[in-house]
Amino acid sequence: MVKVYYDEDADLSVLKNETVAIIGYGNQGRPHALNMRDSGVNVIVGNAQDSYFDQAVKDGFKVYSISEAAKLATIIDIIVPDELQKEIYETHVKQYVTKGKMLVFASGYSFHFGLVVPPKDVDVVDMFPFTIGAYVRERFVKGQPNNAYMAIGQDATGKAKQKALALCKAIGAAKGGVIETTFANEIEINLFLEQTIWPAIHRLFTLGFEVMVEAGYPPELLLTEFYLAKEPSEIFALAADLGFFEQAKLHSRTSQYGTLTRARRIIKDDMKDTMREHLREIQTGLFAREWALEQASGYLVFNKLREESLKHPMNDVEKEVKKKLRW
Repeated sequence: MVKVYYDEDADLSVLKNETVAIIGYGNQGRPHALNMRDSGVNVIVGNAQDSYFDQAVKDGFKVYSISEAAKLATIIDIIVPDELQKEIYETHVKQYVTKGKMLVFASGYSFHFGLVVPPKDVDVVDMFPFTIGAYVRERFVKGQPNNAYMAIGQDATGKAKQKALALCKAIGAAKGGVIETTFANEIEINLFLEQTIWPAIHRLFTLGFEVMVEAGYPPELLLTEFYLAKEPSEIFALAADLGFFEQAKLHSRTSQYGTLTRARRIIKDDMKDTMREHLREIQTGLFAREWALEQASGYLVFNKLREESLKHPMNDVEKEVKKKLRW
C-alpha cells in the first residue's frame, strides 16, 4: 500500500533558512511560487527575459536570470517542460548545484531517464501536483485541498524527505494528501496513460465521428453528443467520486447493457499486447530516446501530425456548434 502524508506530517520550519528558486514562472511555476510565498517560504524566481519574467516582477518577486537564481538558491525547483530541462540544467543550473543543495522537479522525466544527472552530494526530489497550475493556486486561496506525488531520488543530506514534505505543504498539497512514490512510478504511469488510454480515446472519438458522418448523421449533433456538452467530463467526475463502475448505476439500463456487451467487441483483449509493447518502450527508455531524436530533428513528425489533426473536419464543426449554442 502507498504511504500518504498530510499537513500534520510536514513541518514548514525546516524551510526557514532556505531560499527556493522557482525556475520557470509558467503554468505550474507561478502557482507554486505564490503558494510558497503565502506559506512563509523565501521564494525567488529565475526566468528568461519574457512575459513570464515580467509577470513575476509584477507579482512582487525578486526575479533573476536562471543562472543567478540557481546560484542564490539552496533549493532549485525546476518547473519547465521536459524537453527544455536538459538544456536549461546544463547551460544555466549545473554549475550552481553544489553540495547540500536540493533539486526539485515537477516531473521526474529528465532525472529518471538520465537526461539530467545531478552530483551525488545533493538532494533530488519529485513534487508532482495532481492538477493543473490554475487549480493549484485557486484551491490554495480558497483553503481547499490539493494533492501531489512525492518521490525521493537522492537523499544526500538525510533531510530530503522532510524538506520535500514541507514544500508539498507550502503549495497546499498536504492538505489533501501527498502520496509517496518513486520517480519511476510517477513518470512511467503518466507516460503509459498518455500513450495508451488517451490515444485510444482520441482515436475512438475520431473514427466514431467519421463513421457517423459517412452514415448521414449531422456532424453538429455528433460532436455535441460526443463531448461538447461535457457529458464525458461529468462521467469521469462521477467515476472519481463514486467509483469507475459504480457511477454506471446513474445511467439507464439500456446504456449500461450497451456498454457492457459491446466493450470487448470495440477493444479486444489483444489490445493488452499493444499496451505491453508501449510499456516496454517506456520502461527501457526507448520512447525517451525517440522523443530526444524528434526534438533534435526540429519536431518533424510532431509538427506533421499536429498539423494533420488541426485540419480534421471536427475542428470546423466545433466552431459552428459553439457559434450556435449559448454556452
